Amino acid sequence: MTLFEAMSTRHTVRKYMDKPLTQEHIDAINTRTEHHNKTYNLSMKLLTNDTRAFGTVTKFLMAKTVKNTIILSGKDASNLDEKLGYSGADIILYAQSLGLNTWWIGETFNKKSTPTLVNGDTVIGVIALGYGVNQGVPHKSKPTEAISHYEGQPPAWFNQGIEAALLAPTARNKQAFFITGKENKVSITCDNGVYTGADLGIVKYHFELGAGTTNFEWTDK
Repeated sequence: MTLFEAMSTRHTVRKYMDKPLTQEHIDAINTRTEHHNKTYNLSMKLLTNDTRAFGTVTKFLMAKTVKNTIILSGKDASNLDEKLGYSGADIILYAQSLGLNTWWIGETFNKKSTPTLVNGDTVIGVIALGYGVNQGVPHKSKPTEAISHYEGQPPAWFNQGIEAALLAPTARNKQAFFITGKENKVSITCDNGVYTGADLGIVKYHFELGAGTTNFEWTDK
């Protein structure tokens, strides 16, 4: 399965089988995570058979079947959230392509303990992953005209990018972004409170995967 194909099949999964990750999958996720850590100066970390990312209530109620997580972390910086959103988006689609399922958790993780697991770095959330009991269901999406505008007749690559952006997992599924295009220039705005940065990164990654990075340029890098 390609990453492009994974966009359509990936859905949030909150219940997992009691089955440890294979060493092959652990190695693959670690390699992918380390690539992003080096590229964007991050400190994301995979925890296997480890529930320390959750507090007591979450651990025994909402995430009681979650045994593996990726901590989304890095040194504090103005664009940290966006870099983690972008990198995390790649990792969840990569995991999907391997046959794993994921759940992006931006609220109900243990905000006190997780920084201690990554040398005190800033943590914006965690990604739960494993072998899902099911494959999840598609999230509701806004119509394309509610989240995008192209000046003139939109080219195929722009439409494909918008379709991909609507598949992105945004905080509380608000899809609080707007993408504008003119010729080969594209810009994006987002207003989702404390989740704005992460959502920007997630949506940018999906748009790029759908549109193709050779077809356009971001005007708001």
